[in-house]
Amino acid sequence: MVSGKVSGNIVDIIGGRVFPGLLEISDGRIARVVETDDCEYGVYIVPGFVDSHLHVESSMLTPSELGRVAVVHGTVAVVSDPHEIGNVLGVGGVKYMIEDGLRSPLKFYFGAPSCVPATFFETSGAVIGVREVEELLKMDEIRYLGEVMNFPGVVGDDPEVIEKIEIARRLSKPIDGHAPMLQGEELRKYAGFGISTDHECTTESEALEKIDAGMMIQIREGSAARNFNDLVSLLNEHHERCMFCSDDKHPDDLLKGHIRDLVKRGVDHGIDVMKLLQVASLNPVLHYGLDVGILRPGDPADFLVVDNLDDLNVLKTYIDGDLVAEGGNTLIPMRESRIVNNFKVREKRVEEFALPYRGEGGARRINVIEAIDNQIITGKITATPKVVDGYVVSDTERDILKIVALNRYEERRPAIGFVRNFNLKEGAIASSVAHDSHNIIAVGVTDEEICRAVNLVIREKGGISAVSREIEAVLPLPVGGIMSNEDYRTVAEKYTRIDRIARELGSTLNAPFMTLSFMSLLVIPRLKLSDRGLFDVESFEFIDLFEEG
Repeated sequence: MVSGKVSGNIVDIIGGRVFPGLLEISDGRIARVVETDDCEYGVYIVPGFVDSHLHVESSMLTPSELGRVAVVHGTVAVVSDPHEIGNVLGVGGVKYMIEDGLRSPLKFYFGAPSCVPATFFETSGAVIGVREVEELLKMDEIRYLGEVMNFPGVVGDDPEVIEKIEIARRLSKPIDGHAPMLQGEELRKYAGFGISTDHECTTESEALEKIDAGMMIQIREGSAARNFNDLVSLLNEHHERCMFCSDDKHPDDLLKGHIRDLVKRGVDHGIDVMKLLQVASLNPVLHYGLDVGILRPGDPADFLVVDNLDDLNVLKTYIDGDLVAEGGNTLIPMRESRIVNNFKVREKRVEEFALPYRGEGGARRINVIEAIDNQIITGKITATPKVVDGYVVSDTERDILKIVALNRYEERRPAIGFVRNFNLKEGAIASSVAHDSHNIIAVGVTDEEICRAVNLVIREKGGISAVSREIEAVLPLPVGGIMSNEDYRTVAEKYTRIDRIARELGSTLNAPFMTLSFMSLLVIPRLKLSDRGLFDVESFEFIDLFEEG
């Protein structure tokens, strides 16, 4: 519908009131908001929801396909950092996301990735330097500078990082942040550069300090990192400084819900619905200057019809006056996405994953990554390795499993480490969705199973896989090695099956594959594994797997 009328109880977030009325829509915009008793009293009209920070690629869907499912949950716009495809394909990858996103009525607002690669301690498929960032930021389609993950570089006055920030400031484009656990003078310096958001808070005290530093807090609820329960109490007094985001959300979770669910959970926590709607809609629109309607005359006709303000079940979703979802069904047709990729590695041999024990000369213990459920931070412990015939192997009794990171852009031997809390009792899982450079990462019980899982991914030039003695399963991700070109329901079904297999192998993690994808994220504490080796994020340097003793 480009023109017409929609009536109901209109929720005016700015005015803080609800009144019976109707929207008069002309050429996709709200011509008038009329207060009248002649309306449909049984429904409520609210602004559409905005995801304030999302990596589309983590959904394993292309932008146009993500749009088809997001509108079902009342999402009308997403602020998306194409950092993942940028690491694979550079500026060309960012432009691919813009091109594909334009094929959907969902409003995509892309940023210029600021940290590609996130660090130079890993191998990426491309580099987005100062010149490339300036090229992107000068494009009208690029609305902000993507999350500045190299916070040590900001604090340490790294010239390239600072120059990218200054370009965004000169062009008056917002700057997104990423500063886990940063505090004190270093936080104030970081925020002082005009870095205006953070989605990495895991405690209320951390969020409050960042609010005091002038930052907007993006309360994140993704597939692996789930911080809503830790931060929801902020919304009573600090709702004007908060936004909702999902950051990274796998396809099965996206099928279940999106930003609407956070509003509903906030209501269940006793938060005033007007505050929640401001967080879910108004704040991101104002902060990023989005062309998204918030039920004012002259605004784009972006809004939802919901059943009530307690349950907020989405009955209809409108974008630019067009009905794009109704009754839990998308009305957007699927459009085939073009395939682009950067995947050059050959299949591996089992012996490439063998790790000789360095026990002579004093090495007695190994450094072990400690995965933490529902978080992307990790712990760091040491343990006595299990050694069989002179080789260090996985120890399922103590849940200390071999983890490998494998360069997919050039031929190199895999980097090998060990991880706890995946709890696999047999088999292996592997993925080419591995933040941030999207090399291949795998964890497993035996070298043979790890090799099989890795080779399944290589054969498809990207994907996630799970193997056991009897099973081999893979979800191909041919677009950049991180996204599927299939419809969202098919991708969700395949992902659900392979996720179930990982649990049948013994994993007790809430999201085994999402957690696996963050084991190589070198800008999140404490211990991670890149394709070049074991990396201590706190000291920001490689460390030896073996502890000298």
